Amino acid sequence: MPNSSSVSEFLLLPFADIRKLQLLHFALFLGIYLAALLGNGLILSAVACHHRLHTPMYFFLLNLALLDLGCISTTLPKAMANALWDTRAISYQGCAAQVLLFSFFVGAEFFLLTVMAYDRYVAICKPLHYGSLLGSRACAQMAAAAWGSGFLNAVLHTANTFSLPLCRGNAVDQFFCEIPQILKLSCSDAYLREVGALVFSVSLVLSCFVFIVVSYVQIFRAVLRMPFSQGRHKAFSMCLPHLAVVSLFVSTAIFSYLKPPSISSPSLDLVVALLYSVLPPALNPLIYSMRNQELKNAVRKLFPYILVKHP
Repeated sequence: MPNSSSVSEFLLLPFADIRKLQLLHFALFLGIYLAALLGNGLILSAVACHHRLHTPMYFFLLNLALLDLGCISTTLPKAMANALWDTRAISYQGCAAQVLLFSFFVGAEFFLLTVMAYDRYVAICKPLHYGSLLGSRACAQMAAAAWGSGFLNAVLHTANTFSLPLCRGNAVDQFFCEIPQILKLSCSDAYLREVGALVFSVSLVLSCFVFIVVSYVQIFRAVLRMPFSQGRHKAFSMCLPHLAVVSLFVSTAIFSYLKPPSISSPSLDLVVALLYSVLPPALNPLIYSMRNQELKNAVRKLFPYILVKHP
């Protein structure tokens, strides 16, 4: 039986075996990738260049756009290259790098979404203390904590996963390397250490999710007590995009990892993986810009000829 030292490459799950479908998938993914680059790039440019957007909310949004770009750039370019060149192979080092980077960006993004929930909570429930609780130094520290936590979590899982002996071949049942699929290739009595680390991470993620839920319960209670409809409308406009992003991120990930084994299949796993790894980075800029007039105005000033005019 082969072990990890004898595996020099992995074979990823192809999207299709027919050449025309492979080229169609390449064109589709290229369009999605370019849309994600454009949307997140516009947010980065607008926040960086427009002084009115130099606030904690937009600082965290800039960090979210960076993480989205990193997340989708970790998986989709390799999938496009494999579809274009009709291959399934990824090197051992490339697979380890994918696991490390994807775990890093996804973990850091969820921690950042938790920080953004705190930002919305303070802005609506404690507006008089907003400047003192979320100064520039505090924002930088919270963003750094999100990035650092994601990196440490990714290093832990990548080191654990790739230290396991691989006894079940090198075919990965996914279009990119992810930890659950690598664990399926390990010896049955050797993966419990990584399972324990995964349980710890899931507990941490659940704690963050509970914090987000509690924050929004307090936010909605405060909003409903507001005397004027204009204030409620502004508060909902601030919170609903973040809540939509959290819901999209969490629902796709939960369905991917917690769906019953009875409905699991390679094709379904492929579609679900696309939902949680590709859809959020591509849709997040659209979600945040739909109800945010300040952001749309800033982008219009930077790129007046490529942005359609909205009321």
